[in-house]
Amino acid sequence: MKNKYSLAELRHSTAHLIAHAVTELFPHTLLTIGPATEEGFFYDFLPERNFKEEDLPIITQRMQEIVKRNIPLTHREISKTEAREIFKNNPFKMELIDQIPGDTVGLAEQGDFFDLCRGGHVASTGMLGNFKLLNISGSYWRADRNGQPLQRISGTAFFTAEDLADYERRVQEAEMYDHRRLGKQLDLFSFHDEGVGFPFFHPKGKKIINILTQYLRKLLEADNYQEISTPIMLSDELWRRSGHYAHYKQNMYFCNIDDTTYAIRPMNCPGAILVYKNRPRSYRELPLKFAEFGLVHRHELSGVLHGLLRVRAFTQDDAHIFCTVDQIETEIGKLIAMIFKVFKHLGFENIQMGLSTRPEKSIGSDELWEKATQALINGLKKANCPYIINEGDGAFYGPKIDFLIEDSMKRKWQCSTIQVDFFQPENFDLSYIAPSGKKERPVMIHRVIYGSLERLFAVLLEHHKGNLPFWVSPVQARILTITDEQKEYANTLLAKLQAAGIRAELDETGEQLAAQIKAAQLDKIPWMLVIGKKEVENNTITLRNRDGKQEFGLTLEAILEKAHTLNNQ
Repeated sequence: MKNKYSLAELRHSTAHLIAHAVTELFPHTLLTIGPATEEGFFYDFLPERNFKEEDLPIITQRMQEIVKRNIPLTHREISKTEAREIFKNNPFKMELIDQIPGDTVGLAEQGDFFDLCRGGHVASTGMLGNFKLLNISGSYWRADRNGQPLQRISGTAFFTAEDLADYERRVQEAEMYDHRRLGKQLDLFSFHDEGVGFPFFHPKGKKIINILTQYLRKLLEADNYQEISTPIMLSDELWRRSGHYAHYKQNMYFCNIDDTTYAIRPMNCPGAILVYKNRPRSYRELPLKFAEFGLVHRHELSGVLHGLLRVRAFTQDDAHIFCTVDQIETEIGKLIAMIFKVFKHLGFENIQMGLSTRPEKSIGSDELWEKATQALINGLKKANCPYIINEGDGAFYGPKIDFLIEDSMKRKWQCSTIQVDFFQPENFDLSYIAPSGKKERPVMIHRVIYGSLERLFAVLLEHHKGNLPFWVSPVQARILTITDEQKEYANTLLAKLQAAGIRAELDETGEQLAAQIKAAQLDKIPWMLVIGKKEVENNTITLRNRDGKQEFGLTLEAILEKAHTLNNQ
């Protein structure tokens, strides 16, 4: 079964299954679309009355009944005239029929249920029993917030009950280690009604952000990046010229100052372009690398906000590399190496890459596209990186590489991206003086490594289940004393640890040792340094690790050496 049909076909078939069940239970519901997704499937409906969570078990039961009927799934091409007659009472399907090129459309059938469809199904409904409906959410027709509001029912499906059970286990694990729950438990960040979608970082959370920033900043400086800072708000004329106004207007914030309209930046690119253009540039300066940890704002719908994973304000670790076409390949190689180094240090081992090629609507000559795409391919090959090709998924201004990071729960997150851009250098008339003395056009490489620091924060928390690596933990060690008699020794130790750059603190609660240990474990602190009478007498330390393992009789020098090793792995 697994070899004959793809998981996407199974899930697309299950989307038809839910539509079939809904039309039997709620016959006045209008159907729209129901695609397979990477995680499962969804179907968007316009119901006569809104669905409620208590409807999901009822829909599930009817779906299982249809599964038991083992109805064959068929697909055929019909004329648009016949399709318009079939779907004459559904304006959504009529709109789709009008927009499909050609004189025919696809029709999927299972018993007395039919739906507009391009095809790709399993043989019968009897193969669709291993599914689970997940939630009901709001959506819009054609993803247009000004369009018809709809209701979306999402679910997932697998070939076997074992695969479904494994999925449910991973979901439970993900809920247990949800970054929002961990953020509250560890006092890292919060959200408030006074700023929906805008995160508030607490001292420990901000410490983590600073550590991540400082680590990356050190790598960038070693590779000759120059850090810049550009305004968070600029004239809307700039955004019109860059193309962001046309593509992102609905997601941008605007305000008026002295009869001029300004936009809060949704991206950092135009600021870097203005810095480049501030004075004439020589080929001797290229590649010129501008880095910026830039705060951007995007107006996301409240229904899609999700902790730190989807916010309305976030910091991108942006960099824009201005170079010649011949320099692209070398820079791509350096970027791939840096991305792998960073995520290995963060504790991620599995990274997948996709190369997105020229879309149908694009700018630039065939020669430039070929050269840029080949440079990306060569960079991937030299780094010995397997990759998939996403045909036609590149940006209109150039090809790109997307990096998918797999976490400990087998979920994939897109963080890093490398994009080659021919458009903005042309659009803003960027140039450099070539060896010939003539002006030449540079190529612009956009890249992020973390992507969004806020999103990475969430992924990192969930990947490690709150047990952050030693080097990034806001508190690396907590000193625990058995009695108050050890406080003087503990304070001396604390001062020496902090002087050596170790983020240490002293438990001042006066609780019994067992309670101190439990508190440190709940706070997920990597090291507990236990001090009792014996340790004071011998001028030593007992190290209790987060996992419960203990090392006795360690000197301060041994502790510092261990910390140094962990901080510099």
